Amino acid sequence: MITSKRLAAGVCALLAALTAGLAFPAGAAAGEPTGQDAPKVDLVLDVSGSMRARDIDGRSRMAAAKQAFNEVLDATPEEVELGIRTLGADYPGDDRRTGCKDTAQLYPVGPLDRTEAKTAVATLTPTGWTPIGPALLKAADDLDGGNGSKRIVLISDGEDTCAPLDPCEVAREIAAKGIGLTIDTLGLVPTAKLSRQLSCIAEATGGTYTSVEHQDELTDKVNELVDRAADPVVTPVPAEGAAACAQAPTLKSGLYSDREEFGQQRWYRVDVRPGQELRASVSVAADRAVNPAYGVLLRAVTAKGREIVRGEAAGNGRTDVISTGLRYPKAGSDEGDAPAEAVCLAVSHSFSAASGVKTTPGLPLELTVDVVDAPDPAGDVAAFGLGRGWWLLGVLVLAGFLAGLVWGWLSRWRVAVWRTN
Repeated sequence: MITSKRLAAGVCALLAALTAGLAFPAGAAAGEPTGQDAPKVDLVLDVSGSMRARDIDGRSRMAAAKQAFNEVLDATPEEVELGIRTLGADYPGDDRRTGCKDTAQLYPVGPLDRTEAKTAVATLTPTGWTPIGPALLKAADDLDGGNGSKRIVLISDGEDTCAPLDPCEVAREIAAKGIGLTIDTLGLVPTAKLSRQLSCIAEATGGTYTSVEHQDELTDKVNELVDRAADPVVTPVPAEGAAACAQAPTLKSGLYSDREEFGQQRWYRVDVRPGQELRASVSVAADRAVNPAYGVLLRAVTAKGREIVRGEAAGNGRTDVISTGLRYPKAGSDEGDAPAEAVCLAVSHSFSAASGVKTTPGLPLELTVDVVDAPDPAGDVAAFGLGRGWWLLGVLVLAGFLAGLVWGWLSRWRVAVWRTN
């Protein structure tokens, strides 16, 4: 789930859906929360040597993190399965290969025993390297399985020291798996370089980044993120679009996620029966540096290639998420067993990668599909892509005509007065 940036994507998708008149069906559909599995959170704590620094309210960063963890463990909702993973906690030496493997599960993800978890946290001492990338890969494995919400909360005070395994690329790979995992990051007294790295990790999975310089900020933010995991969420269902309509997967009403390469077009199919209306919206997010001018296009096309209706939007670099939507009502039929029409949805975007930025995996997209009973009469909606905007257009034309007549009369009157005087 695409998903502060992933929240922004969700908000944009919702706004596009509302603009297009979308309404989710009352019954269960793809991507709706089922509540079958408990939400899971893995707290990933940097225990590298730099955590000895005493610059958080006169205390060491490690002491502040321990106090925050103890308070968070006391406040964790009963329904949340929580685990703790460390990075840089065990190897104090100079061998880079060994130091970059230094990540361990301090407390397994599962039902929380607060006393046991606090005891484990109390044993931590700032020690070694900062293998953020390897720790994220292991944390993703900690949360594997189930269909409940999954969240990693990474707390670090320094950049990753295990390049070329770029933690931002690791986050993108995790997001590309389509397992609905969100990574939130917190930087303790961060440098500009650390802020950029942690922001990139969070953006790749739709998470949030927060800069922390005080004890209460750390405690409050971690508590907020753990509580957020317990909120019901809609997890998009992975759907792999095809390169052509004929090979496209058939989707039902629901929320879907996919990845689209730069310059690529993804196709999906939806069956629409007479008397029904197809409502669709798509959001594409830039989870890496892109050039400032871009757009997204969503088209509904018949199986024979005729375009029915389209929705499009453009961006100028101020946001990294762009959304659009469309509606297609299919007229009713007197035949009770009239066959459904296969409507093809084509998604394309004009994002372009900035210089030196990797183009794989593709940019994350979320597609909302809803098939409902069409309004009556169906023909007055989305006519020539304007919908009921024809009424507004007619009013504007009439108002312009009347304004022209009044202005012409006033001009002639003023000229006549001038000549008389």
